[in-house]
Amino acid sequence: MNIREMTEEQEIKTLSPYATLSSKSRGRLVPEEKCSVRTEFQRDRDRILHSKAFRRMKHKTQVFISPEGDHYRTRLTHTLEVAQIARTISRALRLNEDLTEAIALGHDLGHTPFGHSGEYVLNRLMKDGFRHEEQSLRVVDVLERGSGLNLTWEVRDGIRNHNSRGNPATLEGQVVKIADWIAYINHDIDDAIRAGILRETDLPREPIGVLGKSHALRIDTMIKDIIKESYGKPFVKMSEEVYEATVELRSFLFERVYVGSSAKSQEIKAQKMLELLFEYFSKNVESMPEEFVAIAQKEGIERGVCDYIAGMTDSFAVHKFREIFVPSSWPINASK
Repeated sequence: MNIREMTEEQEIKTLSPYATLSSKSRGRLVPEEKCSVRTEFQRDRDRILHSKAFRRMKHKTQVFISPEGDHYRTRLTHTLEVAQIARTISRALRLNEDLTEAIALGHDLGHTPFGHSGEYVLNRLMKDGFRHEEQSLRVVDVLERGSGLNLTWEVRDGIRNHNSRGNPATLEGQVVKIADWIAYINHDIDDAIRAGILRETDLPREPIGVLGKSHALRIDTMIKDIIKESYGKPFVKMSEEVYEATVELRSFLFERVYVGSSAKSQEIKAQKMLELLFEYFSKNVESMPEEFVAIAQKEGIERGVCDYIAGMTDSFAVHKFREIFVPSSWPINASK
């Protein structure tokens, strides 16, 4: 018996009857020989962690576009916070922590530059629309490594269904879905306070009375409530009281931070920039990297341009915009 098989045996003995066992995975799009050391879900986690798309999230907006300061969340730090929260819940519920972590690390790989502002632009420009969860699945199935990461069905299902519209087939996927919610609600409050957009005293009294007055207390309350409500059961949920308080806090964020605040003042510029880049590359397909030219030839220009722009970091999108639309000084190589 090799190390992987011993791990699989341990899962059978220790995990909840509602957990997803590595040995019972529905498999990959293309069958592969199994690893002698890592389970199938551990391999998926590692493939995501070592992908270029994962590294690019370091320079993609979470909420605040081009913030000055080292402590604001990026798409990458958001992902790590989701993974931490999800692993805590998953371990407590005796679910498969490796599957949970793989889904969490991969859930936002398809996010655009400039956060949901970029997603809004591509959704408007693509005739079939654009959703970042679908693009995340496309990243792991098609774009990364040129032919995809060939992940398991369970991880792919969790990535595709992590948003509010989705219905994950595994409890591990359900954990990531609710952990995503917990993470962004709480860290967006933290970032908004750091930016001076909110003060602690601005937070609505009733939900704060239920959830807690500090960032740490609110996360602690939400996590422990989920564990209490879900332990030994075939679902993952909050109690009605905590859920309603969380929804109210989220609504407050939409009203005070996500829509119309000073933190969003650069969104129109970012959206216009992506619109112009989309138009330019649609007319100048050959100026994209060859892998996206190949996609444009095979699946259509719109698809190739969308994949290229969606994969850009904020800084790279700005760089390409300047390169294409902002005139350089002349003569370019002048010594004086």
